[in-house]
Amino acid sequence: MNILIASQYFYPEEFKVNDLAEELVKRGHNVLVLTGKPNYPSGKYYKGYTFWGVKNEQYRGANVIRVPLIRRHMNSSIFLFLNYLSYVVFGCLYIKRHNLNIDSCICFAISPITQVYPALLCKKRFGSKVLLWVQDLWPESVSAAGGINNKFILSRLNGMVTSIYKKSDIILIQSKSFVESIISKGISPSKIIFAPNWAECLFNQQLLRNTLDCNNFMPKGFRVMFAGNIGVAQDIKSIISAAKMTEQFPEIKWIIVGDGRERASAERKVKDSLLTNTVKFIGHFPLEKMPSLFYYADVMLVTLKNDEIFSLVIPSKTQAYMFAGKPIVTMLNGVGNEIINDAKCGFTASSGDFKQLAENVIKLYQMTDGERKIMGDNAYNYYIKHFSKDKVINTIEQCL
Repeated sequence: MNILIASQYFYPEEFKVNDLAEELVKRGHNVLVLTGKPNYPSGKYYKGYTFWGVKNEQYRGANVIRVPLIRRHMNSSIFLFLNYLSYVVFGCLYIKRHNLNIDSCICFAISPITQVYPALLCKKRFGSKVLLWVQDLWPESVSAAGGINNKFILSRLNGMVTSIYKKSDIILIQSKSFVESIISKGISPSKIIFAPNWAECLFNQQLLRNTLDCNNFMPKGFRVMFAGNIGVAQDIKSIISAAKMTEQFPEIKWIIVGDGRERASAERKVKDSLLTNTVKFIGHFPLEKMPSLFYYADVMLVTLKNDEIFSLVIPSKTQAYMFAGKPIVTMLNGVGNEIINDAKCGFTASSGDFKQLAENVIKLYQMTDGERKIMGDNAYNYYIKHFSKDKVINTIEQCL
């Protein structure tokens, strides 16, 4: 089968779509990835890339077409909008100007959902089937993460999303909690199929190894690790407030791995709060280094701010934490907490409840290694049962 993957983000940016392309190639499909010039999350083009020109590459057997993309910059709403718009414009221009032999298209629909438009144009020109793999609900996530509350704008966005859903042949969802929102837009339940995220194979509990010398940059002690994007949605300020409450236990260290728009302000808050010995920002690491960082962690942390849309999402880092066999503490609402409680693999707190988060971290700190290992094993076993990559890829392949 000839498959087009439409995704604004792709390797060397670190998203599940990289795994999807590789797995589909392994299963004998011809895969073409239509993407942009990598610049996430720093807002700077990766080495070797510029705005100008279409670039042809190979990634593990998949053909990759990189169209011009205005970089997102950092902390700039205008450039973020132009970043989103440029992929749509140049992606559609590429589809319009090339005769492609495409049977099916799949769009990896993290924000922005507009990145599906090149796939929909492919459907119009070549009769290709379109699968939309919804990772973020629009317009809800725009309102929550972007702070957009204008009723006129949200109404227009809602109309756009409804049109996209209706034009897509199948809608894959990473969380079953998305169903109600999608159905409310007049979409038949028969078009909606559950396809959760998985974790990359290198996070397998059985494969974690101490292959990275972290002694130079990671403090010794009981390590609580947050890994991922440092943005508004992650409510880093509440994490810092929780860290302040654990100061009575100087062994407890909070490790923040990653980068994002809120990192600079979060580091200032840590400094102002006199927490530089308790909270450490160790920066962004390539995906292949992350398992070694996980190896050093005693407990993993996942957070999302208090907003209804985020209560419906399974944060993708949850699967990586579980596959790594680590106890998990949360500060979020909804389905994420339900999974942790169901798996019996950690302790949960509601969004913004930094006091409960601090209490849970202290509770884990005071447990024995054996008790924490049981939680980690519970996480791993739950992952194998519910989030196995082979099972999810099978579902996607059947839909294609």
